[in-house]
Amino acid sequence: MRYQKGQRAETHRHIIDVAARRFRQDGIAAAGIAGLMTDAGLTNGAFYTHFESKEDLVRQTLDAMRENSGGATAQAIREGVPPEGWLRRYLSPSHRDNPGRGCVAAALSAEIARHPEATRDVFRAACEQFVGLIADSLPADMPEARRATAQALYGLMIGTLQLARAIGPGPESDAILENGVQAGLLLIAA
Repeated sequence: MRYQKGQRAETHRHIIDVAARRFRQDGIAAAGIAGLMTDAGLTNGAFYTHFESKEDLVRQTLDAMRENSGGATAQAIREGVPPEGWLRRYLSPSHRDNPGRGCVAAALSAEIARHPEATRDVFRAACEQFVGLIADSLPADMPEARRATAQALYGLMIGTLQLARAIGPGPESDAILENGVQAGLLLIAA
């Protein structure tokens, strides 16, 4: 396939954007190359012009999501929103109900654990970046405990969101989200 100047990079980015949404929405295993390329408005043959394999697409997609970590929670943290505000943004019914636009860690952690080490390394870098962002937002009077608290808090956030998604929308799931917020606040205060 012949591309005009800049079109190849634009097409490459478009495929990654489609893959990012579909991976989070349906899971990596369930998102086949044919379906991804159809969603991108391209033929299957064009896939190998851009990626060596589906695993290469997974790695590049995870890396792009890390580079563009402009999710609502990360943005709130960067803007100095207090912890309760960004916890509520992450552990919200809207985030629960829209995995295709949400946190990659909550959507894909269990699946990524089964991927090759190179893919897990890209995922690990994204998680470490977000943990660092959380740590930097925690009270300055707890410098030694900030990173450990941030790791525990991120794990709590991911697990709470996964459980709420598994239960599905409704009062029980809403209570799980609220209890996650309260547990997160207790963890920060400890």
